[in-house]
Amino acid sequence: MVRGLSRPARCRPMIRAMDERIIQTEACLAEGAAHLVRVEPRFGTALALTGPLPLRRRADGFAALMSAIVSQQVSVAAADAIWGRLSAAGLVAPEPVAAASEEALRACGLSRQKARYAKALAAAGIDYRALRTVPSAEVVARLVEVPGIGRWTAEIYAMFSLGRADVFAPADLALQESARLLFGLETRPAERALREMAAPWAPWRAVAARALWAYYRVAKDREGVR
Repeated sequence: MVRGLSRPARCRPMIRAMDERIIQTEACLAEGAAHLVRVEPRFGTALALTGPLPLRRRADGFAALMSAIVSQQVSVAAADAIWGRLSAAGLVAPEPVAAASEEALRACGLSRQKARYAKALAAAGIDYRALRTVPSAEVVARLVEVPGIGRWTAEIYAMFSLGRADVFAPADLALQESARLLFGLETRPAERALREMAAPWAPWRAVAARALWAYYRVAKDREGVR
């Protein structure tokens, strides 16, 4: 028996109108992990090493996406420092960011481009509450319309801030490398190849992502995603 899968569990949360599961508890992760082991036994190998998977739920809303913009192409330490300055300045909500000058945002550590992205996000008028109940594909499509929000960021938001159980982020380099290691591939799968590889893992592809990130940390002793 794989450690962390010894007890049957049922994941109740679901957006029933869309037939989409929502990851809210460890029971959801356990159900998803059990499914993955059934459809792909090599996940059993990974989970035996990683143990129970982390829930990793985050708050949704403007600050979650603003934080993602801050984190782009900088170290975790640098992103945390910039976020701390933005928070101290009260620049982590749409209204103050929209009203702030580009210079004020740059004074907190944002590059000129990221300051523009932050203001574009503030002006986008996203109904974050409504995103909780629309299909995941629509969530991603709506978010990538905003400058500075790419598909990877949108999928990470859907996965961790909205808890969508079947969202995957195949452009993530840690997921690609983890898949290479776990499945004994000669080269790291590209985004399209990994998306196709993940198709049979539905409807728990977000749990597969968590498993691959956890396996990556075991294999590489590094953090896969902030």
